[in-house]
Amino acid sequence: MIHSIQESPLYSIVNPRSIAFFGASNNFLRMGSMMLSSVQALGYEGEIYPIHREEKEVRGLKAYSSVMDLPEVPDLAIIVLPTDIVCPTMEDCGKKGIRHAIVVSGGFREAGPEGIAIQQELETIANRYGIRFLGPNCLGVANMHQKLNPTTITAEGPPGFVGLASQSGSFVTQMFDYLHRHGMGFSSALSVGNEANIDIVDCLEYLGACPNTKVITLYIEGITRGRKFVEVAKAITPHKPVVALYVGGSETGRQAGLSHTGSMSGPNEIYDGVFRQCGIIRATTITELFDYALALGTLPRPGGNRVIILTHSGGPGATAADSCGRAGLALPQLSPETLDKLKPMIPRTASTANPVDLTYNRDFAESFFDIPDVLLSEKDADMLLAYILSPGSFADRILKEMGVPEESIPLEREKLLKEHSRAFVSLTKRHPGKPIVGFTYRSLQETMVRYLIDRGVPVYQDPERAARSMAAVLQYYHKRDRMVREDKTGGV
Repeated sequence: MIHSIQESPLYSIVNPRSIAFFGASNNFLRMGSMMLSSVQALGYEGEIYPIHREEKEVRGLKAYSSVMDLPEVPDLAIIVLPTDIVCPTMEDCGKKGIRHAIVVSGGFREAGPEGIAIQQELETIANRYGIRFLGPNCLGVANMHQKLNPTTITAEGPPGFVGLASQSGSFVTQMFDYLHRHGMGFSSALSVGNEANIDIVDCLEYLGACPNTKVITLYIEGITRGRKFVEVAKAITPHKPVVALYVGGSETGRQAGLSHTGSMSGPNEIYDGVFRQCGIIRATTITELFDYALALGTLPRPGGNRVIILTHSGGPGATAADSCGRAGLALPQLSPETLDKLKPMIPRTASTANPVDLTYNRDFAESFFDIPDVLLSEKDADMLLAYILSPGSFADRILKEMGVPEESIPLEREKLLKEHSRAFVSLTKRHPGKPIVGFTYRSLQETMVRYLIDRGVPVYQDPERAARSMAAVLQYYHKRDRMVREDKTGGV
């Protein structure tokens, strides 16, 4: 294990102060041009040196005909060139003194015998000059905290806490919007491609030391350094959650991985055992991968598996109860003390069984603070799962009936919904040891839902996803406790 993040071969790749860019031109349809455009769009603050034999200027930047002409030795070279000139380009980078690179170009190991030979030559050149590189056949990195995004899609949303190490480049670049919509963002995202020089184990080690990363996510098609992976993961998971999606366990997944990056995979059972041994949470889909990351990155450790469900509709409440049961979560009955506190707050039509179904409540303030506050104070409860239904049309109708002028309704609606949202968010500080999770069937972009998400209250688009994510948090802490015990007893 590295002792500091600066020791990682990835440090200068993820945090470069200057970049030599091969393959960008003034033709925006070129992949390299798109990638340089993404770097500029995010506002990267370091020096960028486009290398182009003919163009004197590329996307407003002074271009150089050769890397040897650069006024300094850049921290990083990004190579997006035809396969047959990648090796000579790496040689030139080595002669210039560049010691870190990203090789985006494909046509190597994944392309068959001829590609394997070219990749071996690339590795030989890199070793000769002591160059550490990601790829080939990858999309490199995105470090949102350093405004670095040399991928094909413009980054969306602020920096976040999710670290990603992926054997697929597309997840690094296609997940910006998805994460932002769900209340997350990348800290650093790393695409390893064919892993000729730096592999997913190196990425895991880097993210384990990264101070901006609260949760590590892995997309795996196959692991070659199994023993080292286990060693690194076991050192990280007691301090930082790791969630993994392994796609090579089926025959169809194995074939896809082989043609994608040339990686060899193994049976599901082996990876199940490896993840269990390392304290890694296994996801079965990309949705689960980031759902679990959201919960693990925002929720406190729960005291147990007992959940109170708060709803104002019977169907969603029953669905949530079923989802919790299938996820291994328990629904306790409310204590007499809690029932006494609730009695003056809820309508006669409400149900005080668990789920607590308010049906209809005239007092919005009680619905969004007082009632959940009472439920979170329940001694036999560890978590709260709340159904979030806050369509703006309800608020519009109420404000209209209150005599608010029609032209003032949009502004007043936003104020009303944010006021109730603030009350709900304040419960996380009032009950710091009890996770609060929401679910909704409406858009995550509605005012109240977005307000909650942006302030660290996870809201899922159905109760099944919410319940599985809450269970994943419990699973992580159970695994962590087991590993700590085994470490103290020498594995006995």
